[in-house]
Amino acid sequence: MAEKVQPQGQRRRIKAALVLVSVYGCVTGLHLVSSLVSWGQWLIAGLMCPVAIHALRLLTVYKNAGEILPAVDNSGGECPVVSLLVAAKNEEAVIADLVQSLCQLEYQSDRLEIWIIDDNSSDRTPHILQHLKTQFPQLHILRRSEDATGGKSGALNQVFQLTRGEIIGVFDADAQVSSDVLQFLIPAFKNPQIGAMQLRKAISNGAENFWTRGQVAEMALDGFFQERRQRIGGITELRGNGQFVRRQALEECGGWNEQTITDDLDLSFRLHLCQWQIGYLSFPCVQEEGVVSFKQLWHQRNRWAEGGFQRYLDYWLPIMRNLPLNKKIDLFMFFLMQYLIPTALIPDAIASIALRHNSVILPFSGMAVILSSIGMAFGVRRAYQLSWWAVLWQTLRGTLYMLHWIPVMISVTLRMAIRPKRLRWVKTVHQGRHSIDVPAVSDVS
Repeated sequence: MAEKVQPQGQRRRIKAALVLVSVYGCVTGLHLVSSLVSWGQWLIAGLMCPVAIHALRLLTVYKNAGEILPAVDNSGGECPVVSLLVAAKNEEAVIADLVQSLCQLEYQSDRLEIWIIDDNSSDRTPHILQHLKTQFPQLHILRRSEDATGGKSGALNQVFQLTRGEIIGVFDADAQVSSDVLQFLIPAFKNPQIGAMQLRKAISNGAENFWTRGQVAEMALDGFFQERRQRIGGITELRGNGQFVRRQALEECGGWNEQTITDDLDLSFRLHLCQWQIGYLSFPCVQEEGVVSFKQLWHQRNRWAEGGFQRYLDYWLPIMRNLPLNKKIDLFMFFLMQYLIPTALIPDAIASIALRHNSVILPFSGMAVILSSIGMAFGVRRAYQLSWWAVLWQTLRGTLYMLHWIPVMISVTLRMAIRPKRLRWVKTVHQGRHSIDVPAVSDVS
């Protein structure tokens, strides 16, 4: 195994500014070349070729190509100890359902422990947890102090030293899983290359409104690309909720990075850089609440986008040095599609108006939309077994919903190049759909 990869978070603002200047300069240069010389359009077509080839590779890869997961086999051998961790802050609406779900998993009771890290909650979360502890002996509670630092990463690092699991699972407070999930997931760790596994995410309140329905399609799209990237030997990623990490791999990576706002995305890169593989499991899934308003969606996606961009800035040099070529190509293509193309839309529009010239980014952005729509259609079809007419409607609505990522990415890349980031835990408010009877605070105490 490679030596530990430490977070490289210095000078993020300068790096972000350099990326921004490079994008603006390249787009302006493409406009000037294509307007001044006859072979300018051929240059753009040439740049499109590797992007198109990678897209076709994702869409057409055979199912068994790059397979890293063994067949599920529960026979023989002792089950590994599994520790499930949940960092919770003011989660009184959902914490009871979560604990009941995790404590009813089908697994050897003496080889399963559940740790809830109460990050100094100010609502009824501590009292609900104390009540639940009397019902479920495998439940452990760690209460963090008011001056504890590091956000979610700090909470997970603090409790990690108290756990005994060979496999560490991490869930969000609104998670719900089927009782047999560990029977499907844990056998994957028999492959010694597997450092982590990620469950497919689904939206539990998907029928509520346009935004939650869009998130249903978005999670299906993410599942499609996760599977395909795994098959071509690319970069499979952790998604925070429903992630499982081998203890040895986590220790080699140095635990969770407390200098990032997306611990899961950061850990994904460090695992790959330490030469571990991340597997992806489509069934069974982990369900979570989708945000129900555009304001909530905007804040959540801005955090996701910023954390995703942040890790490219932090680890670009180790990526260039240590990752195999296949993973480098995969990373660059997704960086191009997710960040560079949306960022390039502004200078492209300015140059098109100033030079009275056609867009040079349109072919790239068009391909990104087409690839996303195809992936969404097949992802929705696989995840929910809908008819193709229903899939078509879901895809049209989901594609319209996904357009919100364009202003998100533009906003994030501009902000990171201009303003310094203050690290703090900004949690998503969970509504909850169920409740249990819990004694009054005075009765518990």
